[in-house]
Amino acid sequence: LRLVGSEMCIRDRSRSIPADASISKQLNIMSNIDKTMKLARSVDTPEKGISVFDFDDTLARTNSKILVTMPDGKKTKIDATEFAKRDAELTAKGAKYDFSEFNKVVDGKKGPLADLALKRQGKFGSKNIFVLTARPQLAAEAIKKFLDGIGLSLPLANITGLENGSPQAKADWVLSKTAEGLSLIHISEPTRRRGIS
Repeated sequence: LRLVGSEMCIRDRSRSIPADASISKQLNIMSNIDKTMKLARSVDTPEKGISVFDFDDTLARTNSKILVTMPDGKKTKIDATEFAKRDAELTAKGAKYDFSEFNKVVDGKKGPLADLALKRQGKFGSKNIFVLTARPQLAAEAIKKFLDGIGLSLPLANITGLENGSPQAKADWVLSKTAEGLSLIHISEPTRRRGIS
């Protein structure tokens, strides 16, 4: 197993399984770890790869905001970068999110790695290029429309909205892909925000 761009620890299972996850989620993660380890140990596992791009501040720069309402009624708006940094903290404090604006691509412009994605599409096609975003899945169609507009034509099924800004959510998604037999995964996202843990 080789992850390019970020590292994912699967040796120490306890670090890969969030303690606050449901029993069903924990069992799913353990199953994915077992499948991944089995594939990684096999000498017959073919190399298969994908490129995974974050959307905000990677493929696009936007002015989309999330409305945050705290238990005391205080309301604020945060952008994608702040959501990625503060989701766990705000959720622990009881924050409620309104993603209605975040489901749209507001004032979208090409991001710093859009040209890299376009280059990969030109070389390998688009079926193995994925967008993994903290935005809700409802944003997938708006993201696809924006990407089509810059020439990046991905299948809608390749755009996954997690509605979760935690690095663990992305790590769990990557683990599910390694359990499917993918062994070369290039992950592109703003390193100033976070890395997959």
